Amino acid sequence: MRTVAQTPAIRIDSLLSETDERSLAYDVLDGLTRPFKEIPPKHFYDARGSELFEQICELPEYYPTRTEREILHARASEIVERTHAGELVELGSGSAEKARILLAAMSNAGTLRRYVPVDVSEAALEAAAVELVDEFEELNVHGVIGDFERHLDRVPRSRSETPRIVALLGGTIGNFPPGTRRRLLREVGKLLAPSDRLLLGTDLVKDPRRLEAAYDDSQGITAEFNRNVLRVINRELDADFSPEAFEHIAFYDQAREWVEMRLRATRPCSVRVTGLGLRVEFAAGEELRTEISAKFTRERVEADFAAAGLSLECWYTDSDRLFAMSLARRV
Repeated sequence: MRTVAQTPAIRIDSLLSETDERSLAYDVLDGLTRPFKEIPPKHFYDARGSELFEQICELPEYYPTRTEREILHARASEIVERTHAGELVELGSGSAEKARILLAAMSNAGTLRRYVPVDVSEAALEAAAVELVDEFEELNVHGVIGDFERHLDRVPRSRSETPRIVALLGGTIGNFPPGTRRRLLREVGKLLAPSDRLLLGTDLVKDPRRLEAAYDDSQGITAEFNRNVLRVINRELDADFSPEAFEHIAFYDQAREWVEMRLRATRPCSVRVTGLGLRVEFAAGEELRTEISAKFTRERVEADFAAAGLSLECWYTDSDRLFAMSLARRV
C-alpha cells in the first residue's frame, strides 16, 4: 500500500500492485481463449467508457440510475435515522454522486464523520474527495484506490463506535453470476460490525421489453459503450480489433433472469493481441460476451443474503417498483 495524497481532511491510499494493474491482460487472455469468449464488464470504464456511461444514465430508456437516485432522495434520512450511521464505505464509488445524498443525510442528522470510497480510478476518487470535503466541513475522506473484488480485506476499519453503512449501489451486484455474487456478499459481510449495515442496490425483474430497451437505446450510445471495450484492449494491449466489425447485442435471458450484452462479429476476423502474443479468430456471427446484469426479486435478494450470512432488514423501491435498495445486517 502506498499513500498517494494526504491533507488534514483527505487521505488516499493505493492498493494496486503491478499484478493488479495487469488484470486487464489476465482477463483478456483468459476470456479470449475460452470456448465461449467473454470479457468482464469492469474493463468498460476507461475515461471514454466512463463518459459514455454518464450519457447512458441520462437516456430516457435507462431507468436504473434515476430510480435508485429517487429512492435515495426519498429514504436517505430514514436510513440514517434507523442506523445512526456516521460513516459511509462505498464500493465502486465513481463520481460519488449517490454517496453525496447519504452524506448529506448524515450531516443533517449530526452524525457525519468519514467517507471511505473504494474505486479503481485515482482521478475520479481524488476529484470526489476534494469536492466532498469542501461541501461538508466535518467530513474526513479515506479513499482507497483498488478493486473491491480483490481488496475488501484491506478496506479501512471503523475508527470509532460510530455505525457505518457499506454501500454497493447501481445494481453492480448483478454483474456477477450467482455463486460469485454470494461469495462477494459473504466477503462484504465481514466488513460489518453488529451495528453496521449493508446498503445494496438491485435492478428488479420486469417486462423484458423495458429491460432490453435500457441496454439497447435508440441513439446507439450503449452500443458505442459496448464496443469501447475493444478500443481499451487495442490501446492497452496493442491489439488490432476493428470495433466497427462488431455489432452490439443485448437480450434478456428469462431462464436466468439477467440481461446479457455481447459483441457479434459481422464478418470473419483475425485479431492480433501483440501485448499477449495472442492471435484470436472470430467466425462471422461469433459472439463475445461483455456483461451480464442480473435482475432480482425480493425473494432472490433474501436468498442471496441468507447464503452470505446476512439478513434483510428493510426493502425500499421506487414508486414503479423498477429498482430496489436493501438494508441488511450480519446474522
